[in-house]
This record gives sequence, structure tokens and C-alpha cells, in this order.
Amino acid sequence: MEIVKQLSVFLTNKPGTLAAVCDELAAADINIYALTISDTVDHAIVRMVVSDTQKALHLFGERGVVAVDNNVLMIENDNQPGSLGRIAKRLAKAKINIEYAYLATSPRSKKGLLILRASHTKRALHVLKKS
Repeated sequence: MEIVKQLSVFLTNKPGTLAAVCDELAAADINIYALTISDTVDHAIVRMVVSDTQKALHLFGERGVVAVDNNVLMIENDNQPGSLGRIAKRLAKAKINIEYAYLATSPRSKKGLLILRASHTKRALHVLKKS
């Protein structure tokens, strides 16, 4: 469990845009660890955690793509019923709001990866590390 930088990238909402971003990141040897997309009528917000945030920010900036970074928690957690609920309860008890979260795992995997944006990131890390 650690605090990491997440990129929020603002892209045109049309076919091929994500493919181009992925190709650019791959060409720069930047791996994507986590990704979620929220769409609106005319653009999409791609939130991603990558292997080299600064290099990715530079790459996006060179191409005129708006991207900002912020702190999130990256939590590798057990892939079993109730895992997310336990995290949410501990944060709620500490009066820390979960602003958004995304996660994924394979059904057969013992671990999953959770990306969580909390109202107080450092406090959330402290609360979750106490166990």
C-alpha cells in the first residue's frame, strides 16, 4: 500500500484516441498499471497510474494533451468478499471520504489492485496501515 501519482488525461471522445495514447506510452516504455475512463459528450477523462508519471506528463505536454497529476492510494489487497468493505469501513470510521475508486482482478487471482482517491490521502494511508 502506497501513495502514488495518478494522471488525469483529458481526451477527445472519439474512436482511436485511447489507442494513440497507449501507443505513445508504449513507445516511451511507460507501463500502465491501472486505468479508468469517464466519458462526457465531447471528451473523456482517462485516469491512469503509470510506471513513470513525469515522463508521461512530459510526453502529453509535448503533444498538447491536457494532463494533471494527483495523489491516490494504490492498494494491493486480497481478492475475496468483504475486502473493499473493510477498507471503506475503516476510512468511514476515521471520517475520510472516498472520492472515487477503481479496481480489477482476475477471478482466479489471490490479489487485486485498488486505486482509491481519498479526501485526506496521507491520513487514509495511516489509517489503513494500522491493523
